[in-house]
Amino acid sequence: MIVFDASSLVGAAIGPDSVPRRALHKARGQDRFALSRAVHDEIVEVLHRPRLARFIDPALRDELLDLLVPGAAWFEPAARVTDCRDPKDNKYLELALAASASTIVSSDTDLLVLHPWRGARILRPAEYLADPGATA
Repeated sequence: MIVFDASSLVGAAIGPDSVPRRALHKARGQDRFALSRAVHDEIVEVLHRPRLARFIDPALRDELLDLLVPGAAWFEPAARVTDCRDPKDNKYLELALAASASTIVSSDTDLLVLHPWRGARILRPAEYLADPGATA
């Protein structure tokens, strides 16, 4: 199981050959995405923010969501986590814990500083791409 956060997905939606988009494609081929309602809702909200509209091609955004959502494993995290210094990012940790995810792909320093977290790697998209052992 693998978790992508909204920061990485914004990068993936901005460019068709961006590092985050390549990381997303790698994960799709090697692992299964974990999603929760809270994570999904945040991703959709962030990708539709008006201030990002000039950077995000709607077709790329829709393609990205089509890569992520179908076939994802859905979890409703039962354990509350408060380990992240940005409380809004705890939802990604809660999902990773519920899914027993081996990797969280993030561009958010509030999550990255926790690497490794409870046995899960927290990697930037470029680190994930470069690491052949990034999925388990």
